[in-house]
Amino acid sequence: MRAFHKLSQGLREERERTAASKDKNPSELQATSGGTAGSAPLPDSLSPAQILYMKKLKQHHRLVLFLQVFLLIFIIAAWEFCSDIGWLNSFIFSSPSRMLKSAVTLYQEGNLLGHIGITLAETFASFFLVALLTILVAIVLWWNQTCSEILEPYFVILNSLPKSAMAPIFIVWLGNNMKTIIITAISLAVFGSILNLYTIFQSTDPDKIKLIKTLHGNRMDCLTKVILPMNLPAILSILKVDIGLCLIGVIIGEFLAAKQGLGYLIIYSSQVFKMDWVMLSIFLLCLMAAFLYTGVTWLEKWLNR
Repeated sequence: MRAFHKLSQGLREERERTAASKDKNPSELQATSGGTAGSAPLPDSLSPAQILYMKKLKQHHRLVLFLQVFLLIFIIAAWEFCSDIGWLNSFIFSSPSRMLKSAVTLYQEGNLLGHIGITLAETFASFFLVALLTILVAIVLWWNQTCSEILEPYFVILNSLPKSAMAPIFIVWLGNNMKTIIITAISLAVFGSILNLYTIFQSTDPDKIKLIKTLHGNRMDCLTKVILPMNLPAILSILKVDIGLCLIGVIIGEFLAAKQGLGYLIIYSSQVFKMDWVMLSIFLLCLMAAFLYTGVTWLEKWLNR
C-alpha cells in the first residue's frame, strides 16, 4: 500500500509540473530552454557566419550589376567620343547621339512605336505557338513509342534545314503577310525544341515511373505526377532559348515579307544608306531581347516559388 501511495503521489506531482509548464509564457520557455541548452542559437535565427555570407552575396550581386551598367555606359561613351574626334566614320558606324536624333524623328513621325509593336506582336504570337506545339508534340512522342520512332528522323531533318531558305517558299504558299513571318519564326524554333524536350522526357528517372505503376497508376498519372513536374525547370530553360529564336525568326521573316517592323526598317534603311536607322533598329532589338528574356526569367521564378 505504501508503494502504491508513493506511485500515485509521484504521478500527481508529474501532472502538476506538466500543467505549470503549459501555463508559462512562450518567451519564458525559450529562455528556460536557452538556459538549459547553453548558448546554441534558436532554429529560426541565423548564425553570424550565415549573416556574413548573405551580406557578401548581396554585395557580389550589386557589384556585378554595377559593372554591367558601367560597361554599357563606357561602350556608349567611347563610341560617341570616337565618332566625335573622327576615329570612326559617323556616317557608316553612326553614333549614340545620331541614333537618339533618329529615334526622336521616327517617334514624331509616328513610325517608331508601330515598328516596335509589330515586331513584338509577331514575336509573342510565334513564341506562344512554339511553346504550345513543343509541349504537346513532345508529350505525344513520349506517350507513343511507335509514333516517336516514325517521326523523330523527320524532325531531325526539318531542324537541319536552313530556315532562311524556307522563307521564300512560305511567301509563295502563304503570301506576303504576317502569317508568313510567324510561320518562319515557328519553323526556326519548334523542331529543335521538340527533340530536346522529348529527350528530356525520355531521361526522366525510371524508378519513379515504376513506383507510379506499382501503385496501379496509369500513363496519365505518370505524365501529370512525374514527367511534367520533374521536368518543369527544363521546359522553362527551353522556353528561354525559344524566345530568342522566335525574335530571330521574326526578323528573318520581316527581311523578306514585311511592310512594317524592325526587320523591315533595317532592310529599308540599309538600301537608302540611313545607317543611323539601321543601328537604332539593332539597338532596339537588343533591348527587346533583354526584355523578353527577363520576362521568361520572372515567369520561371514565379513558377518555382
